[in-house]
Amino acid sequence: MTIRVMLADDHAIVRDGLRALLSASAEIAVVGEVRDGREALRRCEELAPDVLVMDVSMPDLNGIEAARLIREKCPATRIVMLSMHSSVEHVFRAFDAGASGYVLKDSASAEVMTAVRTAYAGGRYLSPALENVARDPRFTEARSGPIESLSARERQVLQLVVEGKSSAEIARMVHLSPKSVETYRSRLMKKLGVADVPALVKFAIQHGLTPPH
Repeated sequence: MTIRVMLADDHAIVRDGLRALLSASAEIAVVGEVRDGREALRRCEELAPDVLVMDVSMPDLNGIEAARLIREKCPATRIVMLSMHSSVEHVFRAFDAGASGYVLKDSASAEVMTAVRTAYAGGRYLSPALENVARDPRFTEARSGPIESLSARERQVLQLVVEGKSSAEIARMVHLSPKSVETYRSRLMKKLGVADVPALVKFAIQHGLTPPH
């Protein structure tokens, strides 16, 4: 049986490499490619891939927030996260969002193939280099981190604010009024204890909510 895979990464060169790698296997077919989490959600609903290989840090809607929505809308699609982040927080948040696999971007290419097959079979895959992270006692305590103090909507607004979107643009993207966006923005800044956008940008990059462009 063919494993239908979709790719989500904001770098075309990464998607090209993944497509070439996965397509080399007779049992895998790459059925779609997207560049951000919002498009990944839309295309997953259209294509219903067996496995979605998705980057953590993407514009508009990062991979972890997208994973939460995709697991709700497309529960049959297994998600393998790709990331340059190896912290306890990132690994915890990915699996908490519903991912079936977490692969470091600098890992051997064979890991991606193994992760896809494992996820498709209903298992969970974690890069061997991250096994110590999974055993870290902080792994089960990561839920109490600063990100978890924000609602899903606040996290979405935060990412769009730090990427330079205006309140009107954000309102159109997340289907809210500009006034509601301003309310979310004020509330999330208060929760995080930051007073300006530069501090928000630093926070968002540190926690993998937005690419460090």
